[in-house]
Amino acid sequence: MGKHVICEHGRRLARCKECGGSEMCEHGKQRFRCKECGGCGICEHGRVRNDCKECGGSSICKHGRKKFFCRECGGAGCCKHGKRRLVCKECDGGSICEHGRERRYCKECHGSAICEHGQIRTRCKDCGGSQICEHGRLRFSCMQCGGSGICEHGRRRNTCKECGGSQVCAHGRQRAKCKECGGSQICEHGRLRYNCKECGGGSICEHGRLRSTCKQCGGGSICEHGRRRSRCKECGGGSICEHGRQRFQCKQCGGSSICEHGRYRPYCTQCGGSGICEHGRRRSTCKVCGGSQVCKHGRQRHTCKECGGSSICEHGRQRQYCKECGGSGICEHGCQRGKCKICRHKAATSSRAGQKRPRPKASANAPKRGVKRKPHWPSGAPFGMPVAAAPVGAASEGEEGGESGVARVEAAPPPAKLTRYEAMWTDCDPALWEYVVV
Repeated sequence: MGKHVICEHGRRLARCKECGGSEMCEHGKQRFRCKECGGCGICEHGRVRNDCKECGGSSICKHGRKKFFCRECGGAGCCKHGKRRLVCKECDGGSICEHGRERRYCKECHGSAICEHGQIRTRCKDCGGSQICEHGRLRFSCMQCGGSGICEHGRRRNTCKECGGSQVCAHGRQRAKCKECGGSQICEHGRLRYNCKECGGGSICEHGRLRSTCKQCGGGSICEHGRRRSRCKECGGGSICEHGRQRFQCKQCGGSSICEHGRYRPYCTQCGGSGICEHGRRRSTCKVCGGSQVCKHGRQRHTCKECGGSSICEHGRQRQYCKECGGSGICEHGCQRGKCKICRHKAATSSRAGQKRPRPKASANAPKRGVKRKPHWPSGAPFGMPVAAAPVGAASEGEEGGESGVARVEAAPPPAKLTRYEAMWTDCDPALWEYVVV
C-alpha cells in the first residue's frame, strides 16, 4: 500500500472533515463506523465490531479491555505511570492542553467534545447525548438499564469495596478523595477542592454555600417546601424510611450510621466516633479543639448574635425561645416549656392519674360487703343489756358435764374497761337503753 496523503490540517486526506474526505459520511463520522449509515464496521450490538466484547473483537484482550490500553498486557498506550500515555500529565501527553486537561474536554480551549451548553456532548441531556438513557441518566451507571458500570451489589463497580473497585484505595475510600493517599481532589486545606470556599470551588455559590443545597440560589436539591428533597417527608424523599426518619439514622431500620450501642456512630464515645475529640466532646463544638461550629467569640456560631447565627431571629433572640416568632420552646402559657409551673403540674397530675393506687386490705373482723352491722357500744357490748354487766358463758346441759348432766359454768372473762360515754349510761334506767343513739 502506498503512503497516505496528508492534508493541510495534518490528517489523512480521506478522513478529514474540513477537506471533505472520501471516507467521511454526512454525519461527520467515518463511514464504516457510523451507526446511522449502517457502516460495515458496526456489529449487531451497535458497537464497533473489533471493540465489542460480546462479539470477541480483535482489539479486546483476555482481561476484557482494549489491548492497546491494558496495563497487565503491557499495552503500547500505557505509560510507566500506569495511565494512558496521551492523557498523562507527567509524561506531557499529546492530548493534554495548557490548562492541564484533555484538549477535547477543555471548555477554555473549546474542545471538540464540548457542546454549546458547556457540557460533554455525549453526556448532555439537552443535546440528546448518546450516553443518556431513557431515564435521563448516564446509561453505564443506570441501575434500571443494567448499566455496565453497576456491579451485583447495586453500586458503581469502580467504587465498590466488595468488588475491589479500581478507585478504592487501601483505606477503603475513593482514591481521589482520600487525604492519606493525597487524592487528586483534595486541596491544600484538606477538603474536596470543588467544595472548598478558600479555593473557590466550582460547587460554592456566591452566598458561600453548596450551590445544590442553597435556598437563595434555588439549588437543584431544594424542594418546594424549602428542604432538601431527599430528606423531605412531604415530598417522599428517598432518604426517609417508613418510620418518618432518615433511613441511615433510624434504629428500627438498622441504619448504617447506628452503632452497636444504639447511638449515632460518629458521636458515640465508646466506638471512638470520628465526631468525638480527644476531650470527649463533639469535635465541631469543642472550644479547645477549635471546632468548626465555634465562632471567634467562643460561642456556637448558630446561636451567636454578633455573628448573625441561623438560630437568631429578627428580634435578637433564639428563635425557639421567642414568643413573637412562636418558637417551639414556648408553651401555651407564654413561658419556656421546661420552666413553666402550670405545664409541669399538669404533667405530674396526668402521670399520677395513670397510676393505680393500692387497695387497702380488709381486716378479718370487718363485715362483709352487703351485710348490715348491728349497733354496739364502743367497747363491743351490744345495745339492750347493761354495759357494766359481765357476759357469762352459757351453760349447756350434757356438754362436758359428765354423766350427771350437771352444767359447768365457765369462768367469766375480766370486765372490759368502760369508756366515759358508756359509764354515763350505766346509772340510767335499763328501760331507756334501747333508745340510746350512739
